[in-house]
Amino acid sequence: MDDNKKPRKFNIWMLFSILFFVAALVLIGIFIKTMIDQKNRADHMSELVNSGAIIESKPIEQTPEPSVSSTPEVVESTEVIVTPEPEDPYDKSIRLAQEAGVPLPEFTVDIQQLQETENPEIYAWIYVPGTKVNYPVLQHPADDTYYLNYNIDGTKGYPGCIYTEAAFNEPTFWDANTVLYGHNMKNGTMFGSLHKYEDSEFFEENRYIYVFTQERLFVYKIFAAYDHSNEHLLFNHNFASTDSFLHYFEKVKEGRNMHRIFAEDVELTGEGQHIITLSTCINNKPENRFLVQGVLINEE
Repeated sequence: MDDNKKPRKFNIWMLFSILFFVAALVLIGIFIKTMIDQKNRADHMSELVNSGAIIESKPIEQTPEPSVSSTPEVVESTEVIVTPEPEDPYDKSIRLAQEAGVPLPEFTVDIQQLQETENPEIYAWIYVPGTKVNYPVLQHPADDTYYLNYNIDGTKGYPGCIYTEAAFNEPTFWDANTVLYGHNMKNGTMFGSLHKYEDSEFFEENRYIYVFTQERLFVYKIFAAYDHSNEHLLFNHNFASTDSFLHYFEKVKEGRNMHRIFAEDVELTGEGQHIITLSTCINNKPENRFLVQGVLINEE
């Protein structure tokens, strides 16, 4: 028998190489699809800014004082008491912001329309000039981490949503400290651009946070931006207590880290004040969070 016609031995390494190559192609395909899906979801969130729910602001019309026409005889004999109508809460919040000298956004947000067209668990809209933060705010009634892992349309994965926790915050922004969470996306979307507040010059030039609800506009003046541990703020600190409130922020002011900025032009008393905290992750520091905080200024 001719030795040249012997059957070739099965090469197990060749098989492993082929399987490895195929698996690598599959993983690359999955990765590319994931990236595309994330981009599409982020684009959808950004497109909400151009939706019909975002309306160009109009000046508040001053309601003229009601006039009472009567004959001299009636005036002499009857005292006419005119009860002014209560000021609309939304108009009042705008007026108070204007009186405080705050620049106002050139748009308003129809939260009800967003609830009907996008997701019924949307209850507010947050806008931070100078950053990419211009998104709806959601709250799941039963699962506080739901919107960490799910998108506005119910699909699972990044970028998730900006959200608050029902176990710790009412969806009203009247708590002593309302904490909003968002992913630190590499492309700067969601809360990724909050890291701009690590720069003191940017901090000084971008001091306001605006939160739209169906009832009013909340305006906050930013007073702090800093690295913090990953402790749960609302579980570990009672901000409704004046002593606990002041103790927490005294510790923040005393802290020593390269990303701590604490403004001295905002007085913190803890007495009836309302704080907003924006919380996101820090690259390569899973045990830390970056916080940006502001105090409500358009309230009586």
